[in-house]
Amino acid sequence: MTPITEVEGRRLALSNLEKVLYPATGFTKAELLHYYATTAEVLLPHLRDRPVSFLRYPDGPQGQVFFAKNVPPGTPDWVTTAEVPRSEGPARMVLVQDLASLMWAANLVTEFHTHQWLIGSPGEADRLVLDLDPGAPATIVECCEVALWLRERLAADGIEAYPKTAGSKGLHLLAAVRGASSDQVSEYARQLAVEAERAMPRLVVHRMTRSLRPGKVFVDWSQNAARKTTATPYTLRARAEPLVSAPVTWTEVEDCGAPARLAFLAPDLAPRVQDHGDLLAPLLDPDRAGQLP
Repeated sequence: MTPITEVEGRRLALSNLEKVLYPATGFTKAELLHYYATTAEVLLPHLRDRPVSFLRYPDGPQGQVFFAKNVPPGTPDWVTTAEVPRSEGPARMVLVQDLASLMWAANLVTEFHTHQWLIGSPGEADRLVLDLDPGAPATIVECCEVALWLRERLAADGIEAYPKTAGSKGLHLLAAVRGASSDQVSEYARQLAVEAERAMPRLVVHRMTRSLRPGKVFVDWSQNAARKTTATPYTLRARAEPLVSAPVTWTEVEDCGAPARLAFLAPDLAPRVQDHGDLLAPLLDPDRAGQLP
């Protein structure tokens, strides 16, 4: 019988709690739900007011993995939804605004992916993202080297960057911005990627062409497009192990000498949050948002 749990006054049916989602570690669905419940305090502010795309993997990463952008069938009427503009016509998407909605969504077994804008102002970007993706044999170690260069370059324009792991093999840089459209932020990010390639031609590539990427770090600027989404801070990823897209300190980036140094699993996050709080909290402060030059 499916257990019924009450979360903030909402009744939730949490299913298949004993199902092993990550066979490599034996990590179960119950542990996944526990992870989201215990990280909700730092995760929810990064989800709030942002339309969510779900990358679902209900049978684990080894099973079917698929994106769900529209409101899923059977969504409770108390879950907030909103109409979102798209080039092919408006669509209705989920907003994860509270703990009950988070636990309902987590029960679907999903990665959380969000846009770089808020539902109240879809025409204005409030975040910039640079996705540093290493092509083998490059690893996150090389991504860290590129991230340090980009941090200084952004700082020169008065923009403060914050790092998090992709939760796979790369690194994401995030910055709060204001007063610009997604197209403007995309173009600025593209220029940064081009500059990084000029400064470090043996290490960086700004184009997606696969043949150019072995041994280099692809600085993916394209996720700033209004239609694109990026893995939300603290989301679990559909990988062989329950890896998290985890905020990290710049000291950790500077000291990264091996990929394992920046690989964080779900059980690692509670002590990190206890020690550091939300390392990405400055992104939520409008007074700290930078303006594009």
